[in-house]
Amino acid sequence: MALTENRIFSHMLGGIVRDFGQPVMIWQAGALIGALGVAWLLARFVRRKLDLRRQTRYQALRSGAESLNKAIFPLLGGVLVWSIEEVLGAYMSTSLLELAVVPLFGIALIYLLFFIGRRVFSSGGQTHAWLFVAEKGVSVLVWIGMVLTVLGIQDDVIQWMSTVRFHVGTAHMTLLSLATGIVWVGVTLIVAMWLGSALEDRVMRASTIDANLKVVLARVGRAVLVLAAVLISLSLVGIDITVLGVFGGALGVGLGFGLQKIASNYVSGFIILIDRSLRIGDTINVAGLQGMVTQIRTRYTTVRGLDGIETLIPNEKLITDVVQNHSSFLTRGYAKAAVQVAYESDIEAVLLLLADAAKDVERVLQDPAPSAFLVGFGADGINLELGFWIEDAAKGTAGVRSQVNRNIWRLFAAHGVSIPFAQREVRIIGGVPEGFSKPAEMADSVEGEAAPGS
Repeated sequence: MALTENRIFSHMLGGIVRDFGQPVMIWQAGALIGALGVAWLLARFVRRKLDLRRQTRYQALRSGAESLNKAIFPLLGGVLVWSIEEVLGAYMSTSLLELAVVPLFGIALIYLLFFIGRRVFSSGGQTHAWLFVAEKGVSVLVWIGMVLTVLGIQDDVIQWMSTVRFHVGTAHMTLLSLATGIVWVGVTLIVAMWLGSALEDRVMRASTIDANLKVVLARVGRAVLVLAAVLISLSLVGIDITVLGVFGGALGVGLGFGLQKIASNYVSGFIILIDRSLRIGDTINVAGLQGMVTQIRTRYTTVRGLDGIETLIPNEKLITDVVQNHSSFLTRGYAKAAVQVAYESDIEAVLLLLADAAKDVERVLQDPAPSAFLVGFGADGINLELGFWIEDAAKGTAGVRSQVNRNIWRLFAAHGVSIPFAQREVRIIGGVPEGFSKPAEMADSVEGEAAPGS
């Protein structure tokens, strides 16, 4: 126990106690304050440069930017203090500078890990709740490491961990090897996911690649990087990855039976993305559901209906069922407005009014111009039809057709054009029914009975 206390006291804290009150402490304090001042000025300059680059080109760096900004000052300060310590170490004691390097690099490491975690595990500006718990755990571990380093007992702790042995199956492991393996697996996975996120950002910004191909490249690239990270980390830990062949065979059997539908949906999702039969923004109709495609995932596709409700459709259904795509090639759609006018109307004038009804209506194309036609002679009037083209028909046509019909009604009312209603003439063959003595009474009765069906 006394030996341990002497070793602790003779390390960084012992040097501080030894130099306290000596002129060398003043020189160290001055050098430390000067280095931190220069680091503060450099940190301000670097932050401005990073903020400018985030606003212009590097949009992806915005996620976790606060943590990155906080890491700049302690990182630069640690580098400057360590450099001064190396220079002055040949001429004087540098116990204060040596002690200051530990928290500076430790705090910088904490914020850098926060930045990496937020960049990897944050999506759409939203941060998972469990990420805050992970950040707290990382902070505790780093601070414990800093305390052990300051006390100078980190080697003793590492040696103790190497003596704690246990068995995992047939493998002999120590607490140190387990901790090292967990760290390596975590580091490789985070690096792989970070590289996958950077690859996805770069691919999504490319203007010469199709939207569906962007999604395929981003997801395949991320999956390959994660798989490579898992294999590398397992090899570093010392686990024989050939045992994964047995697991792969069992997984294949499971896919063939219990996971058949899931595998089918994943395969169908990649087929949709590769053959580009559907695109984000297309308006489709499948199984009676009509809406706009908002997301194409590897397992399902999200369709936002006309009522604003989003529906998840399995990708297999989009491959096997009949899908109507209203946005495949043409962004415009043809619409009709049918109307009937009385036989006494001036047909040529009415056709001109119909053509005018579609003018100056939002999203109605004037090239080709709206056209009115006489399509037939009905029992109650002349059947006319107005045809016109609507821009971006996938956004819906009901509002445009409603505005055209309102214009027709307004123009017909202003020019005295009447829209006939159904009229029926009833003839009674035979004698006068008993109880009716006057023809006028019989006519009034017939008209009153016929009125509801007119």
